[in-house]
Amino acid sequence: MRVFWRYWSAMTISNMGTAVTTAALPLVAVSTMGASAFEVSLITGASYLAWLLIGLPSGVIVQRLPLRETQVAMDLIRAVAIGSIPVAWWLDRLTLTHLIVTALVISLANVLFDVGSATFLPSIVSRDELTARNSLVSGTHSVTSLGGPSLAGVVVQLLGAVPTLLIDAVSFLTSAVLLRGLPKADAPRVEDRPDMAAMIREGWRFVVGHPVMRPCMFAATSSNFANGALMALIPVFLVRDLLASPVLVGLLIAADGVGSLLGAALAPWLISRVGSAKAIIAGSAGGAVLALLMPLGAGVWGMVLFALGNIGFGAGTVVFSIGARTHRQVASPPELLPRVIATVRFVSWGAIPVGALAGGVVATLTDTRTALVVFCGMTLLDPALLWFSKVRHLRELADEPVPA
Repeated sequence: MRVFWRYWSAMTISNMGTAVTTAALPLVAVSTMGASAFEVSLITGASYLAWLLIGLPSGVIVQRLPLRETQVAMDLIRAVAIGSIPVAWWLDRLTLTHLIVTALVISLANVLFDVGSATFLPSIVSRDELTARNSLVSGTHSVTSLGGPSLAGVVVQLLGAVPTLLIDAVSFLTSAVLLRGLPKADAPRVEDRPDMAAMIREGWRFVVGHPVMRPCMFAATSSNFANGALMALIPVFLVRDLLASPVLVGLLIAADGVGSLLGAALAPWLISRVGSAKAIIAGSAGGAVLALLMPLGAGVWGMVLFALGNIGFGAGTVVFSIGARTHRQVASPPELLPRVIATVRFVSWGAIPVGALAGGVVATLTDTRTALVVFCGMTLLDPALLWFSKVRHLRELADEPVPA
């Protein structure tokens, strides 16, 4: 139990710093450097590009490296990378290219860290506790997503966008110290250690051949494509269309954290009442409908509608995420779990940088509000993909037999 809480503390501190950067880094680009919507989309795209570059082999890499040491190393790399931005700014050498490269380096470290983290959790809690622990992890992430941008908005208002990034650097260092104190842990090993390509194919075949994981992965991919565009467009929309101050930008982005917290609290109850399959469909559909509120209105009412839409979309996304993630963890053979996670995230999270670039292109060809309308509307595709799959006929996701 103490191992889980130390793990949880490291994740919480690191996530709080990352949530601060989520609001502060776009403000560095928009406010400090006068970046366009397309230039902001390049930073957002670089922040997730690693899922396309090393997403598939990341499961094999995690399986072949010492898990604890790898996670500590990734924390240290991220601390140095994010800390380089304030140093370059202080030396008057900060450029847009520096921001993009830093986002890419952090992205590469995030991939290995996240796959390792998701592999580690099932090794320290029982199968019966996984839904509750996943809900706690998601709920904590929601709290940090709520507090981080709000804190960032206040600190940016007081100190400026660039110095605020130091909070994230300190959080990564603290996380590294906490993780260093955990007992050594390794991902489940395979007996004959086949080559990397064979191991990747094995994980890929398991996911795409699974009647539940496959549609859940495609629904997550659709959601993340739209979400990538939203992450690129929202800071520009709030600053230049709604004329929000840094403090309000932080609060409005943090509304997603309110929704995520509601979703994390609601998910266990909803799953127990209607089953995990029905819960993820309901969460996905409800979140998509409420997301349509975000681009509507102007001035104060525009901010209110944006916040309500952001809350609703965040809540629905977390309900879906908890149900689908728990199913992957319990339905995957232990020796395949790192590769299953890597496969799903390669496809679904790999859509984020593509969506970010698409959002920047659409905003360049039209305007930021129009682009936001387009990609909020695209979130309706997520529940449609679940509805027209075998998931609609199940009560529990685990009711479908696992393929050999």
